[in-house]
Amino acid sequence: MENNCCDRTKHREAKEYKDLLNRLSRIEGQVRGIRKMVEEERYCVDILTQVSAIQSALNSFNKKLLASHIHSCVVHDIQEGREEAIDELCEIIQKLMK
Repeated sequence: MENNCCDRTKHREAKEYKDLLNRLSRIEGQVRGIRKMVEEERYCVDILTQVSAIQSALNSFNKKLLASHIHSCVVHDIQEGREEAIDELCEIIQKLMK
């Protein structure tokens, strides 16, 4: 399947847009916090705990975005007869589950 990552866009409602950006801002802050912990030579377990928190935050972000994608983009594509959207969805789910 052809990769469509760069030639399609998705308008998001203000609430979803704000929620996604807020989640990403928190994740960015967590990553900066880990960098500071490494610079301060903090204990490995403390850093690993924070990395785990970031992974959970990213998983949560992905769940929100994937649900939105299914409810909007995938439904729209199927209604327009573009059943290849199902293959694309299966592909991305496989990547997310690695």
